[in-house]
Amino acid sequence: MSHDGFRRLHVAIIMDGNGRWATARGLPRVDGHRRGARAVERTVETAARLGVGTLTLYALSADNWRRPASEIATLMQLFERYLYKQIPRAVAHDVRFTLVGRRDRLPPALLARAESGERDTAACAGLHLRLAIDYSSREALWMAARRVAEASSPCRDAFDQAIRSGRGVPDAAPDVDLVIRTGGERRLSDFLLWESAYAELWFTDTKWPDFSEAEFSRALDDFSSRERRFGGLVAV
Repeated sequence: MSHDGFRRLHVAIIMDGNGRWATARGLPRVDGHRRGARAVERTVETAARLGVGTLTLYALSADNWRRPASEIATLMQLFERYLYKQIPRAVAHDVRFTLVGRRDRLPPALLARAESGERDTAACAGLHLRLAIDYSSREALWMAARRVAEASSPCRDAFDQAIRSGRGVPDAAPDVDLVIRTGGERRLSDFLLWESAYAELWFTDTKWPDFSEAEFSRALDDFSSRERRFGGLVAV
């Protein structure tokens, strides 16, 4: 597929395997998250270079709050540090940033950094980078159902819009075309269930810290070779 074709592509990645990567090397789990942050930088740069339109990264699910408090604290610090470092680069490379998920449970410093990044990159027209933190697809569906039920003219389009909006601001992200999951697991884990209804799935045993530019390119090449029919038939 050409770069023009990738420009319309929405790739969503479940970044799995940081803790297991560290444990296998006799390291603390937090070291896996630190190495995983490097993989995020690498992947975002590759997506921007290849002309991918939208990239959504699953950084923390709503269920992940059940992990040890020390691990969660480290993750929050890593998220804030990543944004501090990468938002200026995003502006320079025309990358738009959006935070996806609940915001009321995030540390104030992280939330301020994320919302500042959204404002700073709002006019960028290149890659749309979406970072899903404290995200649950089931919760998004439930909240959308409540909002639509209260509307005067409920309809499917209104429901779709309610799912895709955060804090009342439309996200404008298209449906997911390709879901990539690292770490060897084969499940969606409450990630973009509505938006991924017709997404192609690509799983790899590679743990997230080792996810390379070459493997990302292989996933995109494999996607390009697939025949997508969206429930229909191919014309003869």
